[in-house]
Amino acid sequence: MLPLLPQQIAPADARQQALTETHLTGRINELTGYFLALRADVDRKLAAKLPPATGKPYPYGRCEEITREAFALLTQRLPQAQTATDLALRDFAANGGIVRTVWGVLREQYFQNALQFGSLYVDVANDTVDLAKPKVEILPMADSGLLDVRDLAHFRQTAQSYWGAALYANHLLPSLAPLLPIVSVSPGRLKPGLQSACDYMIALMCRDEFRQAEAWLESGPPPPADIARAVLSKAPADLQAWTADPRQEAITACRRARNAGCHTDSQWRDARVLDYLRARRQ
Repeated sequence: MLPLLPQQIAPADARQQALTETHLTGRINELTGYFLALRADVDRKLAAKLPPATGKPYPYGRCEEITREAFALLTQRLPQAQTATDLALRDFAANGGIVRTVWGVLREQYFQNALQFGSLYVDVANDTVDLAKPKVEILPMADSGLLDVRDLAHFRQTAQSYWGAALYANHLLPSLAPLLPIVSVSPGRLKPGLQSACDYMIALMCRDEFRQAEAWLESGPPPPADIARAVLSKAPADLQAWTADPRQEAITACRRARNAGCHTDSQWRDARVLDYLRARRQ
């Protein structure tokens, strides 16, 4: 079995099922209240400092930030367990129960971050697409509808339907193309972006040694001139194409990275992420 990617859904084997049943299943109502209180703490911290996402007020579009902050608060709280629910969650984890953040496609409709506790799906940001939904949802993972992103095509399909995104091949910043092969433009977003800089997708591009990225760079449409200008006008010069054939340069970047074993080189990956952040700050 391949090792889990960051934020990949972990298989809930018989042991995880048993641990969940022993420690958590009989406490769903209690857990719902617990995570609602945790979410209230998160809202107090984030609502005032996060700007509207695509023109819509908090918490719309903030599932990543909310889930990350909730997980951070949880990891601080459990070692100093004070409530019965704290103790139940701590005992579950201490006995080998899976506690992790997960990310994927929810019901083939949109990207979603959540928490996994053994065989349970805990969504502490359930209202970030539809504000009328409850803030917290707890379900068996098998019934949640959350799926791993299978491949780059699955990501593109979801980005197009969820974000309304137009997607192009990243021929603009070739050195980033093995990890970030897509340029996306979505309604309401101020500028085009490279996709996808989440840990899962970066690891997915590395898993097949950048072959999916290379195939998209070869067959995907190039960015229109206005999109290219918007990206390149802000991008550091050292990240832009060095040749008169940027498409081939991006494809070659994938092949060279594969031949050099960069898919297993964490320092190379981290350097590319820092380059991406540098380009994003411009």
